[in-house]
Amino acid sequence: MRTVDAVAAATLLAAVYCTRGLAQVAPATILEIDVENIVQYHEDISDVSKFGTNPNVTTPVTARNFDYFLIIGDIVAVNGRPAKGTFANTTRSIKLSPTPTAGQAIGDVVRATVNNQIFEILKSDGTPLGTITTYGLGGAGVAPPGAPLEVTQGNNAIIGGTGAFLGARGQSGQTITSQTVPQRAASMSEDPGNRRINGGGKARFVQHVIPTSVPQIATTTGGAAVTHSNDFSLVTSSKPAAAGESLSIFATGLGPTVPGVDPGKTFPASPLAVVNSPVEVTVNGQAAEVQSAVGFPGTVDGYQVNFRVPAQTAKGAATIQMSAAWITSAAVTIVVQ
Repeated sequence: MRTVDAVAAATLLAAVYCTRGLAQVAPATILEIDVENIVQYHEDISDVSKFGTNPNVTTPVTARNFDYFLIIGDIVAVNGRPAKGTFANTTRSIKLSPTPTAGQAIGDVVRATVNNQIFEILKSDGTPLGTITTYGLGGAGVAPPGAPLEVTQGNNAIIGGTGAFLGARGQSGQTITSQTVPQRAASMSEDPGNRRINGGGKARFVQHVIPTSVPQIATTTGGAAVTHSNDFSLVTSSKPAAAGESLSIFATGLGPTVPGVDPGKTFPASPLAVVNSPVEVTVNGQAAEVQSAVGFPGTVDGYQVNFRVPAQTAKGAATIQMSAAWITSAAVTIVVQ
């Protein structure tokens, strides 16, 4: 990958870092996480030597209330993009209701469980991306005020994250889709190694994520830090981009790289630090080919993303957005001629 020469880099990055706060506010980050093969393993036996020993589908003996169970499922997609990973949820039944029946807990809200959810998300090739952890009340009941409108149940706070989601905050719930299948309940005697063979439920979790770091296309006094890749001059009205041309975006907030660098350390020149998260660029809402995305050598939280303008891009003002790990930047505008 070609990077800016030393003199051009110093000039460009000085302009970028002096004016980076001028960027527009990024849109809200909503993650739709699809999970399959979801099984609830109920702690219904006292003989620990029998945990996970039965290879067959089992039926648990459940308590009237205060039941404890562990839920495990496979993450298969995020925002419609193929992904991998594991969903795990440690759960205690409480069956809250203002009008409880025998064995239910009385309370002012309708909720079924107290749960601690963990979403460890991988790229489709198995590369680790990061973890999102939530805690709260689950099951029945209304969504909290301000939740994404598609959320129909659950009231969990996002209490942290790692990797691409380091320090994330926000809220999480569930929605009902045409693909939803109720979770299967099993005894803790059932072998969880057969979970995918024995099958389970399907669910979609919807999260409003407030990340610590948001991808941001840098700005300069001359406009957005989007350059022609052949000479790294800014794309401007007097020197517009062309359909099919390769351009470079200079940005911040794209997260971890491979190889990694310690927090606060600068990116190396060799080997180049490749952005670990999936990076996408759109031009006028149309996906562009991302050619490379790396940490810019000698900077802290500075990145260079090379992409090709789609060949069918119309002439005139064009809107560019970028995302890393499905977290989207604010849009910037360039001129295409």
